Amino acid sequence: MCDDQGRPVCLHLTSEQVSDFKGADVLQADLPDKTEEIIGDRGYNSYRIRLLLAERTITACIPPKKNRNSKPPYDWHLYKKRHLIENMFAKLKDWRRVATRYDRCAHTFMSAIHIAASFIFYLKE
Repeated sequence: MCDDQGRPVCLHLTSEQVSDFKGADVLQADLPDKTEEIIGDRGYNSYRIRLLLAERTITACIPPKKNRNSKPPYDWHLYKKRHLIENMFAKLKDWRRVATRYDRCAHTFMSAIHIAASFIFYLKE
């Protein structure tokens, strides 16, 4: 998860075969109270995520999947800001240790990600 400037704020590591929306529950619990809107890709399009966000009065800007019967509306102009999270991942992958995953243990790999994210957060490019 990143803030409105594209800086990493909250990170969660899942196993490789886990769907995106299963890790979203952990990230939603860590959202600050002043969060007004969430931008996500089609992988986060589920009734449960939308319901949890609606309970906290957070606007969900998530495009519906192509095969969904009832397609909820989303703000296309707000969705264009999703490039910030993609840029954050690109900056994380600039760190060779993160991009190639040298570490076998998940906790060691997550430590490397946190070090890289700390540098990205405090270095203003």
